[in-house]
Amino acid sequence: QVQLVESGGGLVQAGGSLGLSCAASGRTFSTYAMGWFRQAPGKEREFVAGITWSGGTTLYADSVKGRFTISREYAKNTMYLQMNSLKPEDTAVYYCAAARGPYYGRTPRREYEFDSWGQGTQVTVSS
Repeated sequence: QVQLVESGGGLVQAGGSLGLSCAASGRTFSTYAMGWFRQAPGKEREFVAGITWSGGTTLYADSVKGRFTISREYAKNTMYLQMNSLKPEDTAVYYCAAARGPYYGRTPRREYEFDSWGQGTQVTVSS
């Protein structure tokens, strides 16, 4: 298992930017893919973005493509999500997650493919 701690959530106006961080510990950082999910009030948790074990490939939900950027920094065992041009519909609790393994050749995006989750951080975008 991997221990994950998110930070960086908060309140921002529509059109603004916010960055999230996810510090990982436990398993060797380069041995698993990672991802960001979010859950809005009254809705199911949904995939936002994913990144492979090597950081070489990323995947985004259509709703955030072109606005959000996922990355990971191996020296700090940390994953990031830079969110630009935020919209009120981006309001949600954001969770980082570590996949069950490296998933060579693809980026996992289903919840069952991840076995470690952070506690979540609230992002609120006002109109």
